[in-house]
Amino acid sequence: MDADLSHHPKYLPCFIKKQSETGASIVTGTRYVKGGGVHGWSLMRKLTSRGANVLAQTLLWPGVSDLTGSFRLYKKSVLEDVISSCVSKGYVFQMEMIVRASRKGYHIEEVPITFVDRVFGSSKLGGSEIIEYLKGLSYLLVTT
Repeated sequence: MDADLSHHPKYLPCFIKKQSETGASIVTGTRYVKGGGVHGWSLMRKLTSRGANVLAQTLLWPGVSDLTGSFRLYKKSVLEDVISSCVSKGYVFQMEMIVRASRKGYHIEEVPITFVDRVFGSSKLGGSEIIEYLKGLSYLLVTT
């Protein structure tokens, strides 16, 4: 969950309910299913995010629609197991966590969320993060 409230806490009861009803190991918020969305992003930012997700889904087949989002609810034991095998930093970390969890056979469910761009500060997404994303994607393609 982003600390700048880009991920609204109002969704937490939905995450808890979904986990309770399905027994999911991980519940992840998604911007890319019916009922989800993004507010406050430029068209270029939306295309970059969507393109990154489509590319990763095509190459890695993780079984979720939003690999780069960070609004997630993990069972503690699952978090400890998955995080111990991750090496990535930055935006790639979120993708690595969900891909490794999927490969380990954990049950993952999605909840539609609306992501609201930060009010204060600016995004860290730039050319260097995009290069790191592509390196991370290549690494996951080879190692998972």
